[in-house]
Amino acid sequence: MPSASSSKRASHPRVVVTGMGALTPLAANVKDTWAAVIRGESGITKLDTAWAADLPVKIAGVLPTDPADLIGRVAARRLDRSQQIAVAASREAWDDAGAPAVEPERLAAVIGSGVGGAATLLDQHDLLRTEGRTKVSPHTVPRLMPNGAVGAVSILLGAKAGAHAPTSACASGAEGLVWGSLLIAQGMADVVIAGGTDACIAPISIAAFDRIRALSRLNEEPERASRPFDQDRDGFVMAEGAGVVVLEREDHARARGARIHAVLAGSGLTADATSSVNPDIDGQIRAIKQALVNADLSPRDIEHVNAHATGTPLGDYVEAQALARTVGTHPVVTATKAYTGHLLGAAGAVESIMTILAMRKGIVPRIRNLVRADDRIGLDLVQETHRVTSPQAALSSSFGFGGHNVILAFTRA
Repeated sequence: MPSASSSKRASHPRVVVTGMGALTPLAANVKDTWAAVIRGESGITKLDTAWAADLPVKIAGVLPTDPADLIGRVAARRLDRSQQIAVAASREAWDDAGAPAVEPERLAAVIGSGVGGAATLLDQHDLLRTEGRTKVSPHTVPRLMPNGAVGAVSILLGAKAGAHAPTSACASGAEGLVWGSLLIAQGMADVVIAGGTDACIAPISIAAFDRIRALSRLNEEPERASRPFDQDRDGFVMAEGAGVVVLEREDHARARGARIHAVLAGSGLTADATSSVNPDIDGQIRAIKQALVNADLSPRDIEHVNAHATGTPLGDYVEAQALARTVGTHPVVTATKAYTGHLLGAAGAVESIMTILAMRKGIVPRIRNLVRADDRIGLDLVQETHRVTSPQAALSSSFGFGGHNVILAFTRA
């Protein structure tokens, strides 16, 4: 006889991923980003802008493609850079899903962002000070709003079932997938385009993160700076990008003959309520356990984890302990921030895509720059070469300043 929790889960439709799109420091789409990861490339470069000269951190993960070239210069002028990236990634995801035929009232959008249009605010404030109020762009307000990206995406696709913008720091993109799946589970939408975006590589953001010693200072070797789980890790590398997926009610997807990349089987969503910057192991443990229950999975079912693992000394250690105490030390663990840098609000969405591709391709990428693993970690880290394996179930973890914990559980279709 099924348990009450099993019966409750069975009453909700399964949520599947039918489309994926991404812009990262490695490439302007999902296919090329994955290929760069498999080749072992780094998206981290030295900043060649004049303002970086006086900063202690002079490296970042910058997009290799101007997003304006992808969405058109006219459209780009009305959007902040973070919004441009989100629109481009959404177009790719929508096309990858086969442009689902869905009533606008059954289509929703959820695009999270850690900082929103902060770059616009900084630029326009400078204009106001140096050239006066008449030079401030009339597009400033919609460009700086944290919900500007999801607004642009909902307009692009005609999504009328809702447009939501979770802002939970570096967990924003993952939280976008959580809320997207809940909209489908609650019968409020049949299709949701969900993900995250951020683009604010600027003097103030780099200086601010450096002040709390969160950033790596390995300026002379930028490609080696992002070192998750390594004994010598000294912080994360700020990057920009966007990741977007198309979530769909399974029966809706199968009825139209859609290709299904994976099942978003469940999620965990908790808050630490302890510190705005220091991770709390109890909050992470609760999120992992919640995701397992919601996905109807046991710890032994989890074969792969794409860890949040930013490369900070404390953060990586706490996450490793939380994983060991919940799913154990048997899952194959990778950390793709070593390739892309930390995409902030886009990180969880892009890493979800990397998790799905690892399951589909049967390859878990090695952790770039993992030379000497921290001997306190105790996980099965993919260190020297990519691991050939075909996980049936995997987790992607995301944590954000403010105490946000998000765990996504994926299974093969």
